[in-house]
Amino acid sequence: MTGAKRKKRSVLWTKMHTPHCEDFKQWCRRRLPILEWATRYNLKENLLPDTVSGIMLAVQQVTQGLAFAVLSSVHPVFGLYGSLFPAIIYAVFGMGRHVSTGTFALTSLISANAVERLVPLSSQNLTAQSNTSVLGLSDFEMQRISVAAAVSFLGGVIQVAMFVLHLGSATFLLTEPVISAMTTGAATHVVTSQVKYLLGMKIPYISGPLGFFYIYAHVFQNIKSVRLEALLLSLLSIVVLVLVKELNEQFKRKIKIVLPVDLVLIIAASFTCYCTNMENTYGLEVVGHIPKGIPPPRVPPMRILSAVITEAFGVAFVGYVASLALAQGSAKKFKYSVDDNQELLAHGLSNVISSFFFCIPSAAAMGRTAGLYSTGARTQVACLISCVSVLMVIYAAGPLLYWLPMCVLASIIVVGLKGMLIQFRDLRKYWNVDKIDWGIWVSTYIFSICFAANVGLLFGVVCTVAVVIGRFPRAKTLSIKNMKEMEFKLKREVDDETVHQVKIVLINNPLVFLNAKKFRADLMNIIQRENTSSQPHDEISKVYTDSNSKSVDVSFAHCTASLIRAMKYCGNLDPEKPIFFESVPAALSSIHSNKSLSKLSDHSEI
Repeated sequence: MTGAKRKKRSVLWTKMHTPHCEDFKQWCRRRLPILEWATRYNLKENLLPDTVSGIMLAVQQVTQGLAFAVLSSVHPVFGLYGSLFPAIIYAVFGMGRHVSTGTFALTSLISANAVERLVPLSSQNLTAQSNTSVLGLSDFEMQRISVAAAVSFLGGVIQVAMFVLHLGSATFLLTEPVISAMTTGAATHVVTSQVKYLLGMKIPYISGPLGFFYIYAHVFQNIKSVRLEALLLSLLSIVVLVLVKELNEQFKRKIKIVLPVDLVLIIAASFTCYCTNMENTYGLEVVGHIPKGIPPPRVPPMRILSAVITEAFGVAFVGYVASLALAQGSAKKFKYSVDDNQELLAHGLSNVISSFFFCIPSAAAMGRTAGLYSTGARTQVACLISCVSVLMVIYAAGPLLYWLPMCVLASIIVVGLKGMLIQFRDLRKYWNVDKIDWGIWVSTYIFSICFAANVGLLFGVVCTVAVVIGRFPRAKTLSIKNMKEMEFKLKREVDDETVHQVKIVLINNPLVFLNAKKFRADLMNIIQRENTSSQPHDEISKVYTDSNSKSVDVSFAHCTASLIRAMKYCGNLDPEKPIFFESVPAALSSIHSNKSLSKLSDHSEI
């Protein structure tokens, strides 16, 4: 008895705990996508293309990391850290196999607002002489990166909270016109922020509403201060980058490895600047000292979180929207699926964890993701290999970037935004397809330009919701009139056939709670209208039935097909006695020849 009880308890224990273990394994696979694809990784087929793509990606990671750090108003070395840690974390938690996460122009531009507001350039004189023990950087630089790290931390926390609340499914509000307009407007802001380096001018930091226009007003007012050397070098760099990248794109099927023009340009410009001493001779601004190594992690300053909450929300929403669009695009292109909610967790952790390592806010970048496409990357191993190359730059090659002219770096950034800027071509498509989508694109872009990318995104979402609410109640319900009535026959067990009429009803919008009431009313009107039109058939059928009950023979001539069907369906017809004829003489002839005229009673009527 005791053994039976123990066996029963063992079975119950197994039933209770085995499913929990399986559920935990499934949860791990779902929340750690690296466990799913790493176990099936084919070294023979994937390692070589991933290695080549990773090395090419590292060039973009380094150049964009330096430039976007400057865009975020922090020391360039922190851009290298931002190209390393977020990419590693996303490779573990992210589902986009061809998405490159790291420094991003839009999030850098947003975090720069907080940096310039809380640690303005005017405070540099107070801290320039005192250096910290962190990489030998000044207190001023450390204060600035602390603000940027706080923005990254809080933005990541917001994204993780959105993941917990399962708000990834709310991305249906982020329509294609809204995302396209927002990213195009933000790219325009980034190009504007690089104008001072392209022209070699000293432009004060300008932000806020209409700041875009104030910057260009300042440029035109001080047009005489443009450095001709910087302008010519910028134009030459842009021309070389555009031409070589177009040639790479055109002949990518014929050549196995594309020319890394970004790397070649960086080496050539740095070497030329070093040999000619352009920094002192022509006054060109260069990147400057890049310290070696990675400092120990530090907790972001929690006391300033309340001061950067606006920028944190902007980083969370704008970064996630841009990254999700790239992840969904890569999933569609290479035929795999992406969980919107899991992407929130991946980017949230990328921002939260990286903020402890002096990283600026991160997200996926279109230029780097397109680079992975063109170089034939297969998995996130390409991004991990690029991280190894970035790590080598941080510990070895960083000081060699001292002589890199900022105008060349700005040129690389501007050309890298080509994919976003050419989205202006979408306007023609939206105009031909839907004028309302065209209007949403234009208005979202204008708001992004006049205010900020996050404001433009919010305006676009509000417009989308307003259009949806306005369109649904006015949805039209139509009964198709240009098609003949469709019929189908249902065979019963007794082998007889009944004919059913099928009415086709069309509604020109998705059926949801907003228009369900109107759809029901329209449907009832259609049914009532159809019933009204069929009343003559019902009346004729009633006349025939009443006549038969009074021993009156009835025949029909020149009947329509619909009347014949209605009579066969509704009337109790004698199958041995035809009543439908093509003409009146044919009906009379049938009557006189049917069972002889003598059998007709005196009161029979025709």
